[in-house]
Amino acid sequence: MRYDYHYVIVGAGMAADSAARGIRAEDPDGAIVVLGQDTDQPYERPPLSKNLWTDDEFAEDQVFLNTAGDTGAHVHTDTRVTAIDPRARTVTTSGDDVFHYRKLLIATGGTPRELNLAPSPNVIYFRSLSDYHRLRAQARAGAHIVVIGGGFIGTELACALATTEADVTFVTPDPRVGFRSYPVGIQERLTEALTAHGATIAAGRTVSSIAHDDDPGDGKIDGHSRVVVTLEDDSTIVADAVVAGLGIIPDLALAEAAGLTIDGGGIVVDEHLRTSDPDIYAAGDIAYFADPRLGQRRVEHVDQAQSSGRAAGRAMAGATEPYENTPYFYSDLFSDGYEAVGILDTRSTMVEDWAPGQENAQGVVYYVSDGSVRGVLLWNVWDSVDKARDILAEFKADGSLGDPHELIGRIPTT
Repeated sequence: MRYDYHYVIVGAGMAADSAARGIRAEDPDGAIVVLGQDTDQPYERPPLSKNLWTDDEFAEDQVFLNTAGDTGAHVHTDTRVTAIDPRARTVTTSGDDVFHYRKLLIATGGTPRELNLAPSPNVIYFRSLSDYHRLRAQARAGAHIVVIGGGFIGTELACALATTEADVTFVTPDPRVGFRSYPVGIQERLTEALTAHGATIAAGRTVSSIAHDDDPGDGKIDGHSRVVVTLEDDSTIVADAVVAGLGIIPDLALAEAAGLTIDGGGIVVDEHLRTSDPDIYAAGDIAYFADPRLGQRRVEHVDQAQSSGRAAGRAMAGATEPYENTPYFYSDLFSDGYEAVGILDTRSTMVEDWAPGQENAQGVVYYVSDGSVRGVLLWNVWDSVDKARDILAEFKADGSLGDPHELIGRIPTT
């Protein structure tokens, strides 16, 4: 079948939802279609590793964004796009349906990064709502779950699972929890919190193999299959399930095949999120954009998905304002939480500014490199994201910051 739309959006995540809303802000009538591989309607991704585990009053149906109802877009789930033809302005799906567009947005996000190991049905590479359902089913009393990955998602999953009745082992290649992102005091605070919640931390360890154990005797407990995780030192962990939070690989195949310019691990876009083809835009995880404070970059956080999606949608419908956002991100880890802007890299010089009597519990951390501020962590400090953005803008990559300790007090800690 052939269909004609004003706007075609490839991908059905948060960037796609925001794009449909951005289009509607400028064009109340243009026909929109959203084509997504996920089996579910567009939903919020952050609750999958946050609220759905930690907030008893947060119901699963609250994750859905009601894209179709709010914008009138036609949302096709479980639909795989196989080709984009810029000359014909068409998108083709695996079912041989062809969608003609006036403007196209690519918001395909990414595929979970996997270990180079044999697959197992008890191993979950965490990304989607269906992954959450699989993991929730495993997080039962007495079950043993191994979490792999020391980044943001891996740490969130370890903390979330530690609040359940399951036994948790957190395998991280780093010497301490949060080693790559947070000062030592926060690393120790997170380690203590995980331990206090009963989690076992296998720090400085990597996984060499995962095997599915179908043995009807020792291989099952209460009828549940198990997996054997072998670490690099040949020690083993027997578990009911493994969940890996290892980041994503951007889905760029369609863009590459369509001849769009690729760089920085993403699709190169201009200040209006337009690609090298003037009728094709990109947003979310895959957009390689010019951050006005930090330079050209690609960002895999929810604020980037929402803000760039909305900006791209508005631009597709005729808006002319440039995209000038520096995305922020956030996390909730037991009783602690934070917001952050920029790049949290512990190889930077870290300037710590703690509230009186609240060392490692409440304060601001500045990440400084070569006389510029590259990141700001607001640890249990709220409503200060714009102040953090102002600091990044004031001390951009020009070496203008003399003594980094001049930053102390720039953002209130209380």
